[in-house]
Amino acid sequence: MADSTSLDFSSVQAILTSEGIEAHAAEIHGVLTGLISAGFEFESSDYIAMVNDMLNNAEGLPTAIKSLVKDIYSDIWQKILDDSYGFQLMLPDDDDSIIERGHALGKWVQGFNLGFGLQQTKNAALSEDVKEVLVDFGEIANLSDEMEENEATEQAYFEIAEYVRISALLCFTELGAPPAQQDKTETLH
Repeated sequence: MADSTSLDFSSVQAILTSEGIEAHAAEIHGVLTGLISAGFEFESSDYIAMVNDMLNNAEGLPTAIKSLVKDIYSDIWQKILDDSYGFQLMLPDDDDSIIERGHALGKWVQGFNLGFGLQQTKNAALSEDVKEVLVDFGEIANLSDEMEENEATEQAYFEIAEYVRISALLCFTELGAPPAQQDKTETLH
């Protein structure tokens, strides 16, 4: 697996672009996080086919992209299970323009809602908190790309991004399916 430092937004976006895949790194991260947060099982590899359909019209992903998607998937699982809340959204660096970062945040929440919807098909089981998160994410996805480069916009962006991060963790806490723990004390008779 690629190390976590190579799984930043700009590195992932560069790989996608170099392989001719017209996709946004934040959206792919959002889709995979949405799947995981809605209860997708760690042991399943069906996510590869879902991402393949989304990115490449089921034409088959280049090997480098398949490997990248697997690395992102593993990284999300590792960080979402981290007790120190190490999970972060895959978004452009703070050095990038607020317009690019805001656009990426919109792509991330669109991806999350798509992944969540692919996995969680029965809304009756959702808590009011999770339903509210999904509605909020829909509204965030529709925010205007016309943003001013100023301190108030920066502050609003950081607050919204943190809300999205914590909300994704909330969804995972309620619906996620952590990998089964192997009981080492169990004996066969």
